[in-house]
Amino acid sequence: MGRRNAFYAQSGGVTAVINASACGLIETARRHRDRIGRVFAGRNGILGAMTEDLIDTGREDRRAIAALRHTPAGAFGSCRYKLKGLEQNRREYERLIEVFAAHDIGYFFYNGGGDSADTCLKISQLSAGLGYPVQAIHIPKTVDNDLPLTDNCPGFGSVAKYVAVSTREASFDVASMAKTSTKVFVLEVMGRHAGWIAAAGGLAADADTDLPIVILFPEIPFEPEKFLARVDGTVRKYGYCSVVVSEGVRDTEGRFLSDQGLRDAFGHAQLGGVAPIIADLIRQRLGLKHHWAVADYLQRAARHIASKTDVDQAYAVGRAAVRFALAGHNAVMPTIERVSNRPYRWKIGMAPLDRVANVEKIMPRRFIRRDGFGITAACRAYLLPLIRGEDYPPYKNGLPNYVRLRNTPVAKRLRTAFEPK
Repeated sequence: MGRRNAFYAQSGGVTAVINASACGLIETARRHRDRIGRVFAGRNGILGAMTEDLIDTGREDRRAIAALRHTPAGAFGSCRYKLKGLEQNRREYERLIEVFAAHDIGYFFYNGGGDSADTCLKISQLSAGLGYPVQAIHIPKTVDNDLPLTDNCPGFGSVAKYVAVSTREASFDVASMAKTSTKVFVLEVMGRHAGWIAAAGGLAADADTDLPIVILFPEIPFEPEKFLARVDGTVRKYGYCSVVVSEGVRDTEGRFLSDQGLRDAFGHAQLGGVAPIIADLIRQRLGLKHHWAVADYLQRAARHIASKTDVDQAYAVGRAAVRFALAGHNAVMPTIERVSNRPYRWKIGMAPLDRVANVEKIMPRRFIRRDGFGITAACRAYLLPLIRGEDYPPYKNGLPNYVRLRNTPVAKRLRTAFEPK
């Protein structure tokens, strides 16, 4: 393949470090101008490709692109949109190929989680059949840490650090008020089917900082009586406790405690609001004064407290995606391989997308304590390296100084408009 243009897009829920992956990709592509011409970004993810709403990253200077490394959220806009199968909506794929052909795009980089891996795989498989082969590389990103074949996912380490720090700080707060006021603090964190983020709350307590923390995992069916007994016993012993609950906690029948009956664009149950359910149960059955909070966007947007390990890995997978494409690889994803724990060392690997798409990695049972309410030593050993290191953004007037790109649009070349269904 000669000199071709590249298309990059961000998908799904953004993270504190997804822009670091964009930075790694764009900076690396610029060093290979003999093989990669222009790097276009899709405005609002894959929708930008279908609607021919492309951004010319070449209009951004070197300093602006470099600043993406310390800027949270999605610099080009993201979306929750899953391509249907070719037999269900052939027109979507034909439109993508039309746009790619019109702009001489030969490299497709999609930065997201499991559903975007599926989209990337479909494009790689079907583009040749539609007469315009495209090299498709998936760049891993998900705060849920649930992609297979990679030790961990960029985005997770920073959320884990935020949750661990917040749980420790809130626990100190509750401890100081417990004698006459709040005795239980409930923190709801993300995690639909996998309890990786909730597990991070367990890092708040260690040998030097004895804190009473109860964790509710999606992998462990919620039994009210056992939970209440644990909270009651913990409060009697310590005078207070903190509860970290995953949004994906289910009852013994497999139903989400916080299922609102709604579905997102990927067809997943729209969750949220399990903290007040748990808090109200504590109030009704134990009569304990409590407070609850939902970390929500705060946990994934907190670039100011990002893990340096996470930032470095996010940048590395963006850089590796370009190198894989230039080496002729297709339908693959850069992975993170753990070489050792002490000292912590890692390297970049590669996984085929047909083994990544639509596969979800949950917490192994050996990472969850036998009683189901905490993490094991093995889990702690896995998690700790991922939250280590600080990579503070520059500050101005007391606030993080993040970059806002120009996002200059590329002139449209197709006469027909397209509206995704």
